[in-house]
Amino acid sequence: MKKRVLALVMSTAMIASVLTACGGKDEAPAQDTNNAAADNNASADSNASADNSNASTDAPAMDFGSGEIKIWVPDAVTGVTETLCNSFFEAHPEMNGYTVAIEPMGEGDAAGNVITDVEAAPDLYAFAQDQMARLVTAGALTTISGDYATFVQESNDAGAAAAAKVGNEVYAFPLTSDNGYFLYYDKSVVTDPSSLEQIIADCEAAGKNFYFDTGSWYQTAFFFGTGCELSFETDEKGNFTGIKNTYASENGLKAMKAIRTMSESKIYMDGSNVGDAVNWAAIVDGTWDSSAAKEILGDNYACAPLPKFTVDGETFQLGGFGGFKLMGVKPQAEAGKLVVCLELAKYLSDTDAQLTRFKEVGWGPSNLAAQQDPAVQADEALSALGQQLQYTIPQGQYPGEYWSEADALGETICGGNFKGYTDEQLMAELESFASKMDALVQ
Repeated sequence: MKKRVLALVMSTAMIASVLTACGGKDEAPAQDTNNAAADNNASADSNASADNSNASTDAPAMDFGSGEIKIWVPDAVTGVTETLCNSFFEAHPEMNGYTVAIEPMGEGDAAGNVITDVEAAPDLYAFAQDQMARLVTAGALTTISGDYATFVQESNDAGAAAAAKVGNEVYAFPLTSDNGYFLYYDKSVVTDPSSLEQIIADCEAAGKNFYFDTGSWYQTAFFFGTGCELSFETDEKGNFTGIKNTYASENGLKAMKAIRTMSESKIYMDGSNVGDAVNWAAIVDGTWDSSAAKEILGDNYACAPLPKFTVDGETFQLGGFGGFKLMGVKPQAEAGKLVVCLELAKYLSDTDAQLTRFKEVGWGPSNLAAQQDPAVQADEALSALGQQLQYTIPQGQYPGEYWSEADALGETICGGNFKGYTDEQLMAELESFASKMDALVQ
């Protein structure tokens, strides 16, 4: 404990010197103040070995300050988060001048609320990784550097580690690697979950529905599956600066035709929520609906990665996005509070915390050690998602207009608007969509 306190004392002293050199703490850019704090572990080891035991004993106690740390997390994990925070402060009595106020906020809604008033925003908050660019641009995230950045990059799977970065900078602590989609199916109906055509045929024969959402997030399963690319480039501040867009291509045409063919089946339903689905034998959904799927299917409950599909004589594997939940730290004016926030965020994203959330609410860990836990390995939904993630790309930063335009494209296809269209007509629709995407970075 002495080594740890000494390291944090030194990190605070370095932060204070940075703030002073910049003309006072109120004038320093808060998002840069954790560079020194992030190196505390390395400072502890090197200085503790250089100093004798008396020097460590005589080191002044660090003043972390006091006050309230406000945290936003999804409603499902507010109780778990409170328990974890209590454990953190029990293990760190030197930081217990702070109380914690935990409020429910969905990770999909966090960014919109944070950037409305960054100053009033919580100190720590969970958010979906597709919101990163907006938060960085708004100055709502502390840069995670030093040993904290090393922890993020080395403790988590590659997808989650990449999701925590914008450019070369780390801005968040990964919480999950489970924000993707795969297949739930009734094994008494579906004979071959690896073939989209067979799934549809089996459902038609049984008079059961097949659900696949063709909206923006799920739609990429087809386009990425045929080899198309649609990704946006950002600068260090999160501004959109470029695009890679190959939707208006032969591969894009194949994806469009495959979606149209699927949607023309009499048992096809456009949706992705087990709770809203009726009379179904197969649905593309995520781990968040595993309990509901088990309850509905009972002994016939089964999971699998997404199937392959065939178009114009070629077979492709459905791909799509892989998504992640992250925890960000708001820039802090006080060095002591910044250290506490960084330490708490690290604790809430480490192995034990991720396993606790898995056991309590089923969140899939991003932490490599947690992923090896026997209970995690035995989870059917997480296993299917893990297999599917090898065919996906980590979801990067996308402008808000992408989601609305892609949703509209899916609705148009499934609404039968393209029925009977020639390849040339379908290509024209793809070119129109691609042009709208290109315009987002011009």
